[in-house]
Amino acid sequence: MQIRTDLAMESRDFAQGISGVTMHSRQMRAIKETLVCIETEEAARALDKARGTYITLVHPKLARCPGEERNEMARAICEALRAMLPPSGDLLVVGLGNRHMTADALGSRVLEDLLVTRHLKELPDESLYGRLRSVCAVAPGVLGVTGMETAEVVQGIVEHVHPAAVIAIDALAARESSRICTTVQITDTGIRPGSGVRNHRAGLTRETLGVPVIAIGVPMVVYAAVIARDALSLLLEDIGIHEEEHTQAIDTLMEKLTLQGMGEMVVTPREVDELVGKVARIIADGLNMAFQPRLSEEEIQLLSHDEP
Repeated sequence: MQIRTDLAMESRDFAQGISGVTMHSRQMRAIKETLVCIETEEAARALDKARGTYITLVHPKLARCPGEERNEMARAICEALRAMLPPSGDLLVVGLGNRHMTADALGSRVLEDLLVTRHLKELPDESLYGRLRSVCAVAPGVLGVTGMETAEVVQGIVEHVHPAAVIAIDALAARESSRICTTVQITDTGIRPGSGVRNHRAGLTRETLGVPVIAIGVPMVVYAAVIARDALSLLLEDIGIHEEEHTQAIDTLMEKLTLQGMGEMVVTPREVDELVGKVARIIADGLNMAFQPRLSEEEIQLLSHDEP
């Protein structure tokens, strides 16, 4: 049974032996970093992912980790993002998703704590703001609310602002329920809004926008079939049946269950509102540090948050 995932590391795990893909991992205290590089078109087709670099940062208790570990994750996001950013020029941050649906509101929530500075660049260089890189942001909403494709809105802004790069923030779908609000993926391949729930829209990529597009995402949902399969696996384990010996039968059962009963239903935790808010703030901190290397962490906190 094939269940789509937005995470390159999960695609690689379920597609062992494919050439043209490299993967390296390292543990950084409580954070595990995985780097997946998809190098060929054949590998891209096999994994259903665009060619490019995917950096995944995992903390098993990301939304509820202590303050210092939250800062470590923000710094890890900053380090990964800086490696992909152009050294100079304006930056445009796009918060994707539907702000009225909590599980899809990550993009707009990140913008609430983002330090936007493009309107301040006329201030004297000797002031604090003279040390700021120009950053602007927009949450374009979704087609069903605005009547406009997200790509159309962003293309118009890019043509006016002429940013050096676009950074797109979106909620993702994962294959494993343990990934929800514990995993951050950063990639230089751009993004296709709505792909996490198979609601494909025009992509935000270098090809469509004419500038580099960096995508940052966090899994907020899994397909109901994932939950059902996990529960079935636990049941089989409890009664002493080895899943690998009955893979075909399990896949057939799950396909009938999902197609006839659940369809493409997605599931998210009931406390998702709290989780999204905390993860969004960590991502915003990482973005602010990456965008503003001439400011200290204390200055960034002071300028971007109402409270510490």
